[in-house]
Amino acid sequence: MAFSSVFRRVNVKELISNASVYASAAESSGAMSLVFRRWATKKTAGSTKNGRDSNPKYLGVKKFGGEKVEPGNIIVRQRGTRFHPGNYVGMGKDHTLFCLKEGHVRFERNKLTGRKWVHVDPVAGHVLHPVYASGSTTAADLDAQL
Repeated sequence: MAFSSVFRRVNVKELISNASVYASAAESSGAMSLVFRRWATKKTAGSTKNGRDSNPKYLGVKKFGGEKVEPGNIIVRQRGTRFHPGNYVGMGKDHTLFCLKEGHVRFERNKLTGRKWVHVDPVAGHVLHPVYASGSTTAADLDAQL
């Protein structure tokens, strides 16, 4: 038959053994040869969900009880009001406590509520604000007025 020469029987074993693994379609011999290609097991390097870390914020007490401080020194860096500002202590918008007057740091805790306060005891002693100093009267002056 004329068709037998065109359509001959091909064994699958023959096709596999004759076909090269890296052969392209143009290089393969025979009309019915199978082309095997190697596929990547991982297509691309995907992004990871981990691998991010934030910088440390260095929170905590910076000046401890009894230490000398100057105006502007940071006493406590905190999130929220773990420590509350007391005498001569200011509080920033991020709840950082800082010194307003030169002196020594003193920590105080309320026994009933457990609230912690930070005070600065000034070196020169307590000085009244000029508004309050002009209107100060003593107990003897009050008795004399009555």
